[in-house]
Amino acid sequence: MAMTVKGIAESINIMGTRSGSAMKERIQGPIQEMAKEETAAGGSYLDLNIGPARKDGTELMPWVVQTVEETVDTPLCLDTTNTDAMIAGFKAVKNKEAAIMNSISAQPERMEALIPVAAEAKCNVIALLWGPDGMPRDSNERAAMAVDLMMAMNEAGIPNEKILFDPIGTPMTLGADQIASGLEFMMMLADIAPGAGSTVGLSNVSNGVAEHLRKYLDRTYLIMLMKYGLSTAIVNSYDKDLMAICKGESQDLVDLVHGMMDGDMPDPATLEGAALEHYKTFRCLSGQAIFSESWLDL
Repeated sequence: MAMTVKGIAESINIMGTRSGSAMKERIQGPIQEMAKEETAAGGSYLDLNIGPARKDGTELMPWVVQTVEETVDTPLCLDTTNTDAMIAGFKAVKNKEAAIMNSISAQPERMEALIPVAAEAKCNVIALLWGPDGMPRDSNERAAMAVDLMMAMNEAGIPNEKILFDPIGTPMTLGADQIASGLEFMMMLADIAPGAGSTVGLSNVSNGVAEHLRKYLDRTYLIMLMKYGLSTAIVNSYDKDLMAICKGESQDLVDLVHGMMDGDMPDPATLEGAALEHYKTFRCLSGQAIFSESWLDL
């Protein structure tokens, strides 16, 4: 049985070239085209990211929601650091129970503002393992934050089945230690929060890396997370090879990477094409090879 991951398509974003200017100028066309494209590519959800939107967030988020919902029925994932904009956006969402709130971090002010809104909407929630002091240092700190978030959400009436824990993917340029900690947390998650799901922003791992190389890190990292039951991922739905992995269509590559995670390292001389790319990328992500931007050529 092939493993699959539901993709949360990330490209409708205030920082994007097409979508960003369309959001700022309130032009529906480009956003609606992208919603159709991301749905056709296999996106299970559409992430609508307006960033902090300090000036006009409470007006922009509902506008983006309505713009997309006029075009496709794909469930939405509302993404903003502005709590007022998130609340305004959820008021506009038609299918609240299928939607995702991205995200509630382990910061008291964000928990207080958004947990009641999520409970009332009966939506899915990304529980972001980011605390008052920022990034957790290791898997144990992630676990402690996860318990705090889970208990607060459960108390408000949000069941584990509606929670997607995000251990936070960190840039490969910062080294492999935090990537290992995130994977360790994923191994623990079923015991910490039975029935809960998980998600990761895949492109975080390749942040800061030359654009043409980013896809290799994103794809291999996705497969590594799948070994521990990753249920959703925030993806670039325009990367066909990445979407093929999400849809369970690249089982040979999944088997290769999972075998390496179990210590079964193949002879690289026997590999070619995508298999060799995943082999080399895995060695960087797992800390077995020193990362440099020439890792695929070495």
